[in-house]
Amino acid sequence: MRWVRAPAKVNLTLRVVGRRADGYHELESLVAFAGLCDWLAFEPGDDLILEVVGPNAGEAGPVHQNLVLHAARSLAGQIPGLRFGRFRLVKRLPAAAGLGGGSADAAAALRLLANEAGLSANDPRVRASARATGADVLACLSPQARTIKGIGDELGPAVRLPRIFAILVNPRVQAPTPRVFAAFDLMPESNAGPSSRSFPADTAAILDLGSLGDNDLEAAAIRVAPTIAAVLKRLSQIPEARVIGMSGSGATCFALFGDRRSAAVARRIVAVDHPEWWVEATDLH
Repeated sequence: MRWVRAPAKVNLTLRVVGRRADGYHELESLVAFAGLCDWLAFEPGDDLILEVVGPNAGEAGPVHQNLVLHAARSLAGQIPGLRFGRFRLVKRLPAAAGLGGGSADAAAALRLLANEAGLSANDPRVRASARATGADVLACLSPQARTIKGIGDELGPAVRLPRIFAILVNPRVQAPTPRVFAAFDLMPESNAGPSSRSFPADTAAILDLGSLGDNDLEAAAIRVAPTIAAVLKRLSQIPEARVIGMSGSGATCFALFGDRRSAAVARRIVAVDHPEWWVEATDLH
C-alpha cells in the first residue's frame, strides 16, 4: 500500500464578500496547511473499497457518502478505464471542524489515483474531478499556503509564510457549514453587502500577521456552537499567542506563535485545563 498525508487546512483569515444568485457565498481567504493530517493508503485492485479507521473514524459518517469515494468516481468519469482499488483512511482530524478534513482526504485520493495512472496532480482531468467533488478539494490538491476566492475554488499563487506555529483547539462540537452560513444570512450585518475591510494581497502584507484571525463567520458559528466563544476566550488568555481566530466555519479555533516551544507549552496547558477538548500543536506552511 502507498500512503499519503491529507493535511488539515486552516483559514487564517476569511471574508464573506458577497452572495451569488445560486445561493453560494463568495469568499476570500488566506489558507495554510498544518503538519496535522489524516493518512490515506491505496492498493490497486478491481473494486472500489474504503475502510475508515483511527481515533475519529466514528465522526466520518457513512462510508458510502465519504468524499474519497466521490472523488474516485468523479475521476473515473473523466478517465475511462481508470483502475480502482482499496483505500484505507486513518481519520485523525475531527469532522465538521473547519479544517477541511473531508476535502483533504478526497484530494489525497485523487493524488493516489493520478499517480497510479501516471498522471500529474495538475492534469486538467484531476483538477476537474477535484472541483466536482467539493469547493475545498482543489486547494487541498496542492496543499500550500495561498489565497483562495469564489466558493473556495479560485486559487491564488502559493505564498511563503513566516515560521508560524499553532495550537488547534476543537471543543468536540460540530459546526456544519450549511448551518453556519444559514445563521450568517439571518444576521442583520450580513445584509450590508461585501466586506470593506482590507485583505492581504501580497506576501509582505501577510508577514506582519496583523490581518490574520479575522473571520466573518465567527459570530454565526458561535450561534450554532456557543462553545466556540469559550475556546476563543481561553486562547486569548495565552500571553505568548500573537493571533487567535477561528478556522473556516468552525468549530476549530487557533492561536499562532512565533516559536515551536511556546506552541507546545500552550497545548499542554490548554489540554490540562480542558481535557474534553481536542488540542494539538502544529506548524503551518
